[in-house]
Amino acid sequence: MVLTFRPEGIYCAAGDFYIDPWKPVDRALITHGHADHARPGHSRYLATDIAAPVMRHRLGEITLDTMPYGETRRIGGASVSFHPAGHVPGSAQIRVEVGGEVWVVSGDYKTTPDALSTPFEPVTCHHFITECTFGLPVFAWPNDATVAAEINNWWATNAAESRFSLLGAYSLGKAQRVMTLLDPSIGPILTHGAVENTNAVLRAQGVQLPQTIPVTPDTAASAHPGALVLAPPGALGSNWERQFRPASTGFASGWMRLRGVRRRRSVDRGFVVSDHADWAGLNDAIAETGAENIYATHGYTDIFARWLNEQGYNAQEVPTEFTGETLDDGDAE
Repeated sequence: MVLTFRPEGIYCAAGDFYIDPWKPVDRALITHGHADHARPGHSRYLATDIAAPVMRHRLGEITLDTMPYGETRRIGGASVSFHPAGHVPGSAQIRVEVGGEVWVVSGDYKTTPDALSTPFEPVTCHHFITECTFGLPVFAWPNDATVAAEINNWWATNAAESRFSLLGAYSLGKAQRVMTLLDPSIGPILTHGAVENTNAVLRAQGVQLPQTIPVTPDTAASAHPGALVLAPPGALGSNWERQFRPASTGFASGWMRLRGVRRRRSVDRGFVVSDHADWAGLNDAIAETGAENIYATHGYTDIFARWLNEQGYNAQEVPTEFTGETLDDGDAE
């Protein structure tokens, strides 16, 4: 097999490298900068040139080489290339070819375009390793115009009633995508330090984002009435967010599609925004690869693999340590 599944991660013997390994290895090819895929401790890293700045920001001084989308590099006996995954800026599917046999590791991906990431491009292969974070038919994403209207109407109503709008979103990718949906004429946009630090990295790469005001110890909330405040999920309900009162709270996640999840998060509003493929996106992406052999990782792996087998694929579950989009207080995403 071109790729095998080892305790350290997904391994290519022909090139002697791993893809998104979860244990320290010598050579790691990384699909994107989220913490469950780009982990510390590897001797050498390879990623897209667009993903590199965020990886350095998050991992510090690492030995990191880069490649642009579409370029092919020979590593040992394997030919490797990176292709847009549409998940977050710089995210990639990794194509590995050995002796004419092609495997693609999807990492995390989203098939619908947004205003932030390079759009997803299907890659023809024989074997496709896919995430299925939202691998149930109930997960169907609204279009960005619908979500933008929902968020901006909520914000405008709160501002008119002298309330802050506190919105939880992961600091890499989700927060910036939400920012592309906002109408800055409603009021100021304040950001938690974790979000603003990522904003700075992306802005330095030329990513266009609306003007934001970072929240510092010197920030007087009263000076920004009606503001929308973007913060990572863990900041909601913390001492940090108590300076913004009165407030309405919201959460941006694909999990908001499930009834009862908003109650679990104890927020006033849930907005269905995900950087992962929904049910239709997963099925479309797999069909476009032309692959017969599918390996389902993090998500509803058992249900999704069973569905794929019913559709005529040769599908199996593969245990990994990837987490996808979670509802806990961490920021793996």
